[in-house]
Amino acid sequence: MENLQGIIERAWEDRTLLQQQETQDAIRSVIAKLEVGELRVAQPDGSDWKVNEWVKKAVVLYFPIQKMETIEVGPFEFHDKIPLKKNYAKLGVRVVPHAIARAGSFLEKGVIMMPSYVNIGAWVGSGTMVDTWATVGSCAQIGRNVHLSGGVGIGGVLEPLQATPTIIEDDCFIGSRCIVVEGVRIKKEAVLGANVVLTQSTKIIDVTGPEEVVYTGEVPARSVVIPGTYTKKFPAGEYQVACALIIGKRKESTDKKVSLNNALREHNVAV
Repeated sequence: MENLQGIIERAWEDRTLLQQQETQDAIRSVIAKLEVGELRVAQPDGSDWKVNEWVKKAVVLYFPIQKMETIEVGPFEFHDKIPLKKNYAKLGVRVVPHAIARAGSFLEKGVIMMPSYVNIGAWVGSGTMVDTWATVGSCAQIGRNVHLSGGVGIGGVLEPLQATPTIIEDDCFIGSRCIVVEGVRIKKEAVLGANVVLTQSTKIIDVTGPEEVVYTGEVPARSVVIPGTYTKKFPAGEYQVACALIIGKRKESTDKKVSLNNALREHNVAV
């Protein structure tokens, strides 16, 4: 791994090295390891996450060394640099037409993909459903037993290039049409109601106590979150700015499905 990392780091600083076979082989080796889960762009590190920056760099460098090719799938045709993922039966992954995952993404056994999209470098854990028209962006990390509801958009790191991947931890429920981007971290067992939009600058306000508590960039574990607004002054006047409101907590429970259903009923959360 140290040898691979060294080659990638040198190529990142000097793009002329991309012409060398050794560099291309190293980049493709990293993509192959991402494909089978031997490497991750980010991984749990105790209560935090460790970002493997050099792995993300390898994903970025993969594009300029790849040639455009025509990919035919039955009557469908694509024209791209990255091949499609294959061998779903062997992987133990259910893929409903027209779901697509790019090579270089990792889908753990037990993942279900409705018509949806998973980009290169992403990691998706067992028991997770990527529901209809949901998208998992490049290098995003999706935990186990997560539900990404219809139309959810999980941002990637490639366009524009960003340092930290978006992270959805185990047992989270992300409601319909939610958008989570810019490396925001959703901690374990959190519930996002429909249409919550989270960026690094979005205020996430806990309104459950006598005084508000404001977070940015992460949603605390087991939080139940809905969209909201707050008043902000501008030179032209006062206007409502989007935020997210933490209105409660999922109760700790060994039965995550029962816990989720109770949370949705108790807080009347639209999903």
